[in-house]
Amino acid sequence: MRVRAQSRLCQKLRPASTFLAAAFVLTFLIMTASEPAGALPAFARKYGLRCSACHESWPALNNFGLRFRDNGYQLMNDRDAPIWQNPSYWPVTFRITPIWHRLSALNAVDTYGGNPVGITGTALQRITSSGFDLSGLDFHTGGTLEKNISFYVLPSSNSAALFHFETVMARFDNLMGSSWLNIKVGRFELNNLLSEKRILTLTGNGGVYSTYHFIPVTRPGNTAGCPCSDGNIYGQMGDNQLGMEYLGHSADDRTRISAALVSSSDGNVNLVTGGNNYSGFFTFDQGIDAGKWGVQRLGMYAFVGEAATYYRTLGGVPIPGSGIGNKGFERVGFTGQFYFGPHFDLNVVTQHGSDNVWFGQGYGNAINPSNGSPGTPGLNNTPGTTLPAGSQTPIWNGYLFEGRYVYSPQLIFLARYEAERVSQQATAGNPSDLGNINNYVIGYRYNPFMTPRAGLAIHGEFNVFHQDGTGPTNPITGGLTNTNTSELLFGLDFDF
Repeated sequence: MRVRAQSRLCQKLRPASTFLAAAFVLTFLIMTASEPAGALPAFARKYGLRCSACHESWPALNNFGLRFRDNGYQLMNDRDAPIWQNPSYWPVTFRITPIWHRLSALNAVDTYGGNPVGITGTALQRITSSGFDLSGLDFHTGGTLEKNISFYVLPSSNSAALFHFETVMARFDNLMGSSWLNIKVGRFELNNLLSEKRILTLTGNGGVYSTYHFIPVTRPGNTAGCPCSDGNIYGQMGDNQLGMEYLGHSADDRTRISAALVSSSDGNVNLVTGGNNYSGFFTFDQGIDAGKWGVQRLGMYAFVGEAATYYRTLGGVPIPGSGIGNKGFERVGFTGQFYFGPHFDLNVVTQHGSDNVWFGQGYGNAINPSNGSPGTPGLNNTPGTTLPAGSQTPIWNGYLFEGRYVYSPQLIFLARYEAERVSQQATAGNPSDLGNINNYVIGYRYNPFMTPRAGLAIHGEFNVFHQDGTGPTNPITGGLTNTNTSELLFGLDFDF
């Protein structure tokens, strides 16, 4: 599972000639190679398709791939049914990425160059490190159980091999013979037109969409115990959620609608939050055939719901599943996918978000607190609790722009810019720009081969992340500092 943008800080690059030379050689090899592209394993083995049939660049889908997914991983022909599959076919894909990356971030330290500075010698220093590393392991399996009945299961681990179930779902498609009646049940990705689960970037802050995970800041970083964050972790559009989804689409998949009812638990199992709070995620998008320019899509979404702020306790510890005192939240916006001929496309997402004032002050996330030290219960809206003076509803707007240049089915370049702007702070008197984010990513992916059995992507990426007022407290002035981090990454993203 990917970690939220605010908690995976990336660091500022110090250019090094050796790495620039390596990047130049790698780019030369990419531009001069000429192996033919193949197809994504698992589904590709079943249908004998090339990767470019469904993907702009694996794992990102094109319009044909979106239609294939909307049809329940079916091409709507006789080969969909399991009875037609070769007995040796095994619908499984393993994915892992060995990487080299360079990280840099500003921190408050009391040692410099390995020598103690003294009790009063704490200072801000940039810490930079580089080395070889691993991503987590994804273990994809999916397909049809019977015509119009399909499944997808994805056990996934972090880099320390701690596993969880990222996706476990069953689909029932074309009910009553209609493409407008499709149901999905389990733990699944919300129907985002721009999918974070098929994101083409891998760095800590570049490998997630900040707009999908933005959480306002409650108080400045020089307040004791802070920075403190909004307690609503439940409106995470990029996280897989537990629930049920209805999806309907026209026969040509140009018109799409969906409505999901999910538990307000951010996809966590065993009813760890409230027993009676739910959220709804609603989408609509329309594809317009623009001839040689391709299919343009425009859409809108709304993520609205409520979650608990008061947990009954035993010995001062919140009891899982006991959450009440529900408060509301919303994230609404527009989406667009614009194609400008066969090589260039632009993805756009906007968001207008707000949380109830109780979330804004850090209440709600009592089971897995974002405030305090690990294992310490978060703020709990017990009877008689009052809000601090100056508390108000946090409101923000987010913007995401991702451009892709598909040089060939094997090679894609991309650039992304995200901006999160708080229009009303959670606490009156906070700096007006507290918590604002600018996130920049550039990168490329090259597939020297992608057969129905295995694939490899040579990946390069650079990310810069900036957030106002959330850095370490300046030890000299006691004032706010910003989070300024960056990450340079090269990796081999392979699947089998």
